[in-house]
Amino acid sequence: MKEFKILEIKQSVFEDNNKDANLLREELKQKGVFLLNLMSSPGAGKTSTLKKTISMLKEEMHIGVLEADIDSDVDAKTIAETGVKVIQLHTGGMCHLDADMTRQGLLGLDTSGLDLAILENVGNLVCPAEFDTGSSKNAMILSIPEGDDKPLKYPLMFSIVDVLLINKMDVLEHFDFDLEACMERVRKINPDIKIIPISARTGEGIEIFADWLRTEVKKWKEVD
Repeated sequence: MKEFKILEIKQSVFEDNNKDANLLREELKQKGVFLLNLMSSPGAGKTSTLKKTISMLKEEMHIGVLEADIDSDVDAKTIAETGVKVIQLHTGGMCHLDADMTRQGLLGLDTSGLDLAILENVGNLVCPAEFDTGSSKNAMILSIPEGDDKPLKYPLMFSIVDVLLINKMDVLEHFDFDLEACMERVRKINPDIKIIPISARTGEGIEIFADWLRTEVKKWKEVD
């Protein structure tokens, strides 16, 4: 089993999180490191989706993962099995990461030589949407068992993400989930969002998500 560090991160003391997030984003841009902030409810399938995605990309680019949880190191152990660099972040009870907390995590991870850093944010559809982490792009996962009404209940989350992965498509027939209605609700909130139906279990749609990441990482590395 690959070893990884566990870093106890502290809540940011900066009042202007947006300013710090923009600064972090610019620093990452200069280094050519693309940071993806991945959010979802607990159990939606973030870690399983990451495992499948990393397996498709790890031979093409250098990847590092920040696993954020209130406690435990379960997800970091799972990601470590892929062979990529990973660090576990304990938030000390906080239900989100802000830009300075993310910076602490990136320093602990050491982004030297990385092309793609992925922050698996704390499982929550409320707090993480309110704090800019300094990421290059934001993504979220909505799973079929959660219901197609989540865009109505948590509009802020759906409004700030660039790509939505609708996970667990392999069990769609067993749930009262209207896929078309869900996508329509999301697009009313966020017309420019990219929506990708996936199954982390079967691999359905993961290649499309991997292609999206390939394109975004390449664009991020281009000099403006």
